[in-house]
Amino acid sequence: RALEVPKQLFGAARKCEEGGSLTIIATCLVDTGSRADQVIFEEFKGTGNMELILDRTIAERRIFPAINLAQSGTRKEHLLMPERELKTITALRRRLLNAPPHVQMEQLLGALNRFPANEDMLKG
Repeated sequence: RALEVPKQLFGAARKCEEGGSLTIIATCLVDTGSRADQVIFEEFKGTGNMELILDRTIAERRIFPAINLAQSGTRKEHLLMPERELKTITALRRRLLNAPPHVQMEQLLGALNRFPANEDMLKG
């Protein structure tokens, strides 16, 4: 019963005239020990197009944004950018994933700071 209202909300985009999409930004606290929290999380996890996972261990090192790159990502990434950019980003991500999460963020932030624009970093 608790999931009925959220499911109706997520289904609202399909009920719009001519269809469409619905952008919802939400947060979810996981690993609370609550079975209900886990059930709700698992129910909606598969409905999103993108997940941004924050990592407390990165934040404790005062590295911001404290994004866990290995656990974060988007579905259908191939539709968001040209193939050349996608290949470069995939190679960058694979290289970063060999390091611990806090080192991944430090290296990515360092690379981003060396270039005036993201496009320049991807070309470089």
